[in-house]
Amino acid sequence: MAAPFSTTVADVIAAIGGECRGDAALPLVEIAPIETAGVQAISFVANLRYQSKLDDSAAGCVIVSEALAAKAQQRGTCIVTPDPYAYFARLTQWWKRSAQSLDPQQGVPTGSRIHPTAVIDSDAWVAEDATVGPFTWVGPGAVVSSQVVLRGHVCVEAGAHVGAHTIIHSHVTVGNDCVVGQRCIVHAGVVIGADGFGFAPHEGTWLKIEQLGTVRIGDDVEIGANTCIDRGALGDTVISDGVKLDNLIQVGHNVYIGPHSAMAGCVGIAGSARIGARCTVGGGAVVLGHLSLADDVHISAATVVTRSINKPGHYTGVFPIDENAQWEKNAVALKQLGKLRERLRRLESDNKASDA
Repeated sequence: MAAPFSTTVADVIAAIGGECRGDAALPLVEIAPIETAGVQAISFVANLRYQSKLDDSAAGCVIVSEALAAKAQQRGTCIVTPDPYAYFARLTQWWKRSAQSLDPQQGVPTGSRIHPTAVIDSDAWVAEDATVGPFTWVGPGAVVSSQVVLRGHVCVEAGAHVGAHTIIHSHVTVGNDCVVGQRCIVHAGVVIGADGFGFAPHEGTWLKIEQLGTVRIGDDVEIGANTCIDRGALGDTVISDGVKLDNLIQVGHNVYIGPHSAMAGCVGIAGSARIGARCTVGGGAVVLGHLSLADDVHISAATVVTRSINKPGHYTGVFPIDENAQWEKNAVALKQLGKLRERLRRLESDNKASDA
């Protein structure tokens, strides 16, 4: 961080809560991984499997659960909380806000909130306390709400709506009539509301199907860099409240993603798929079009979902990695499974006939 920031364990607890066991006056200057943390750093151990890392860590303070409190106290100061990982998340948020209060250049720019190179259409509405960065365009009929931050080279097209306290980073496009909710974070390069991939085959050519819907994004959504969310063909593509999308994700037209679902990098969701609430999709996985996932479905990385899943649970469809020669043998055997099944059925049928 550009501005030095220091605090104490007592300050952290006053802001976030938790129970201090040890030296509450201990100074802290950084949040660091448990393996590399120094004597003025705060770190965390959230999983009992990693408790051995406490033995070798030089961290001044460690965030732990009650199950690890005794072990953590043997090595020094600790903060005890029921959910160390959630505590760590809240700590990072508080730390960033506190550091930015010392260094305004990291937060909302001071002075004029509208950069002189920004272009705001006369029919747009931009809240007085919104920030519009350099070379950003806000189109006719667009709405930019209170405390919104638009970084440089952002494009908010005609009729689009950006909800309060949302941050949109550089080179993001919010397409015509699309809606981004409140308290969202949209990272660099995201495209919201490009045309969905809709074409009708006709006499060996393709006729474009105009994409007449929009994209509706709920509140508290975070979208990673260079992710693309296509507008609907007729209805809307919907990203519900609390959804978290990683980098380089493709969301096809008319997809619905339920509240608080999360997807890792390079996931592809084909058109008209419906993802339930609290689902997770691992990196590189694909969900084919027009399929549905029930609430609380978890898809492993690199899985291709080829059928709807109606029951909560953890699903995996990855052919295990192996040496190439062995993999080819296994692949050949896999291709023969259909024939082997038919042979087995005939043998079972013959055995039943002979027993009779």
